[in-house]
Amino acid sequence: MSGGACEVWFYHLERSTLDQVLPELLEKTLARGWRAIVRTPEPERIEHLDGWLWSYRDNSFLPHGLDDEPLAPRQPILLTSGLDNPNAAQALFLIDGAEPGALDGYARCILLFDGRDEAATALARRRWKTFKDSGLAVSYWRQGAERGWEKQA
Repeated sequence: MSGGACEVWFYHLERSTLDQVLPELLEKTLARGWRAIVRTPEPERIEHLDGWLWSYRDNSFLPHGLDDEPLAPRQPILLTSGLDNPNAAQALFLIDGAEPGALDGYARCILLFDGRDEAATALARRRWKTFKDSGLAVSYWRQGAERGWEKQA
């Protein structure tokens, strides 16, 4: 893979919900000039996010599409349950325990998990070990006392 191996960042949600955190992280991703894939195994989540990313803030929206649309390869953000990367995204967001699949071609994989959910936390721990054992650079981010994120590991 060109440009080095994918970095894997774990985001531990404690104070905020996914709906609060995801748009902000996607904005930062687009600001870097990157494209993104948001992968979830839950069709209801895709449907919800499809509406939410248009309306989460009164004065802006996040341009995005669904993987089954004809213009999927041109979308800056693609919502999907598939394991492929049709829009050549540099950032892969894993939510709801989505399978990572192959990380070739991605610069960064961002795994968001709800720290209040024991099953989600246990899965995140297993994924951390798998990624670390395979030689990928992993880091762990927690919400600070303010709204920002603090790197813990």
